[in-house]
Amino acid sequence: MNVGDKAPEILGLNEKGEEIRLSNYKGKKIVLYFYPKDMTSGCTAQACNLRDNYSELCAKGYEVIGVSVNDAKSHQKFIEKNELPFTLIADTDKKLVEQFGVWGEKSMYGRKYMGTFRTTFIINEEGVIERVISPKEVKTKEHAQQIL
Repeated sequence: MNVGDKAPEILGLNEKGEEIRLSNYKGKKIVLYFYPKDMTSGCTAQACNLRDNYSELCAKGYEVIGVSVNDAKSHQKFIEKNELPFTLIADTDKKLVEQFGVWGEKSMYGRKYMGTFRTTFIINEEGVIERVISPKEVKTKEHAQQIL
């Protein structure tokens, strides 16, 4: 998915098993952020930065939705532990990460594995991708400021 592409209507199921659709957010811009894993340091820093600036993001017309391949139970724990005010999509079948092109081979300490590239898509009120913050650009501790 690139700038100018229309985002899919059905995004997936959240931590409560509810279907998340673009049309649920009519009139809002969506911050759809993909992150590798619940409870890891970078992902927690990013989620908490978005939490701490959530009211400012909402005041500017944004709604935040996180996505990882962790399951709903893991997302519930992550939300409770960090008091996150936004929903997290449990993309366990990897449908959304593949659709958005953020799933691929990564390497850490010389070990190769498949994983999610930390990427944020800003989707406008018409459901069109307006901006992409790539993995190299995302600053986990200043992410809300990057969006604003």
